[in-house]
Order: sequence, then structure tokens, then C-alpha cells
Amino acid sequence: MLRLSSRLGRGSTVLSLSVPPPANMNASKMLARQPMIRFLGKRTTPAKIDHTPHPHPPTPTQELPACFASYRKKAQQHGPLNAIHRPAVGGLIGGKAGRALGPVEPSDGMYFDRSELPERFQRLAWSQAEIEAIESGGASLCA
Repeated sequence: MLRLSSRLGRGSTVLSLSVPPPANMNASKMLARQPMIRFLGKRTTPAKIDHTPHPHPPTPTQELPACFASYRKKAQQHGPLNAIHRPAVGGLIGGKAGRALGPVEPSDGMYFDRSELPERFQRLAWSQAEIEAIESGGASLCA
């Protein structure tokens, strides 16, 4: 079914196409929509769940440790977990004088600051036009 309509004003025409429903589809089927998802029903908790500890499948020994303390003796994460912690004063931090640590000069090809790099690697200076463009959100580029 093809219908022409001229409700929009002078000289404008809207072409609308309405397709009638197929003859074998009745109105009740068109109104009642059936989702394509099939729900299984109310979820239930299983009657028996095994909570006994078991080793992770890719573990090399396929056995659980006897106790957590024995596991911790062999475990390692960012260094040994059973390391003896020393106090900060006289230990690792502040235990030696700065002179004993050696020179604080960078080796060849290493730099501590970007300003020490060759000219081509240093930061470029911002021009006034770039600063204005950033502060105005780009509006100054169009003006």
C-alpha cells in the first residue's frame, strides 16, 4: 500500500510505505511477543558441595602443604618471605655513610635530568600562540 501525503507545507511531500501483515498471522500473535531467550527456571543450590581443600591443577607436586608455616618457608614473592627484617637504623637504610656508597655520577650514556640531554631530546618551549590556543580551548585558532 503506497500513500502520498502533503502535510508538511508548501511543495513538500512525504512518501510512506505501509505493508499489511501476512495473511496467516493473526492479531493475537502480533501483539504477544515471545522473547528469544529461554530461561531455565529458578536457580537452586546443589544438595552436596565438596569443600575439601585440594591442590591447584597446574601445581608441580599435586599435594597440599602440611601447614602454612612450612609453605611460607619455601614461598617467595619479591624476595624470600622468611627473611629476617633488620631495623632501619644500622640496617639496610642508613647503615653506611654516604661516602661509602660510592660516587653519584651517572655512567656514560646515562643522564639524571632531561636538561642534561643533547639539544634534540630536550623539551621544546611553548610559543605564545600555542599557549593561547590551549587556554581558549582552540577558539583562538578560529578567530
